[in-house]
Amino acid sequence: MRLGLALGYWGRGPRADHVPLAQEAERLGYDSVWTAESWGSDAFTPLTWIAAHTSTIKLGTAVAQMAARAPTTTAMHALTLDHLSGGRMMLGLGLSGPQVVEGWYGRPFPRSPLTATREYVDVVRQVLRRAAPVALDGRFHSHPYRGEDGTGLGKPLKPITHPLRPGLPVLLGAEGPKNVAQTLRIADGWLPLYWSPTRPEAYGPAVGDVRPGFLVAPLVQVRVCDDVAEGLAPVKAMLGFYIGGMGHAARNFHADLMARMGYEEQARRIQRLFLDGRREEAVRAVPDAFADEVSLVGPPERIAERLQSWRAGPVTDLLALVPDRRTLRVLAELNS
Repeated sequence: MRLGLALGYWGRGPRADHVPLAQEAERLGYDSVWTAESWGSDAFTPLTWIAAHTSTIKLGTAVAQMAARAPTTTAMHALTLDHLSGGRMMLGLGLSGPQVVEGWYGRPFPRSPLTATREYVDVVRQVLRRAAPVALDGRFHSHPYRGEDGTGLGKPLKPITHPLRPGLPVLLGAEGPKNVAQTLRIADGWLPLYWSPTRPEAYGPAVGDVRPGFLVAPLVQVRVCDDVAEGLAPVKAMLGFYIGGMGHAARNFHADLMARMGYEEQARRIQRLFLDGRREEAVRAVPDAFADEVSLVGPPERIAERLQSWRAGPVTDLLALVPDRRTLRVLAELNS
């Protein structure tokens, strides 16, 4: 099982330790480093900065939001950074949810998200292959554009720049069983959220059919500490925010996943509390047991024991959200 460093997205501003952490991860033999975006910092700019300060570690987006860019634009970002980094780029994509897509990007959330995702990946692949001008008569992504509000003058194009790697890896963030099943068909890898090595069935039956070479790379909070309850506090804070606030009361993919993992009553309670403005109560309502099974927290020997179950399943890459260099180093030692 390879290790990756997940840096997430910025909060109020950039963190000064991101580049040093990435450099330390590279020194320790981590395979990859990943950035993200929500509704603040973007995923590609920090990754480019990290690329300029490293030399061998792979570079991934976990995830770049599809609503933020046309698929051709995303492909341009990926092929550009792949060239600049000497072939280290991995493109992780995610659809996000209605609250972010419509509230932040000002675009309609697709009524057929599976189709929208499939078309998006199709266009990205066409750009990266550069075998012919991009052409797709899609429901959500048409190239050239043929809508009634257009001029009808669009010309099929292929990128001027020759991609460094036509097979640049494309990974998808997916939570629902149908989305996961499609991801296994059309992508090179999957970026699960809240992966529990004891409950793979929560993601649907397709998880049992992972093909050789396919990447399964969950994002996992890792904290080396003596007090497990204290170490779980930031994990619960993250879970409370995503399950309670990253989605509408009627449509929250994170809460739905928690429910499928056996915590339906608790998931709905977290939602109610968060949406009522009782955020601290929402965080406290996250069960310690749930936070613990989707993270790696505690003394080194406890983490070492629990790593065995992560290695036993389909996970190929563990993308660790770590608070400091010590945790980064200990995890590398335990996984060696």
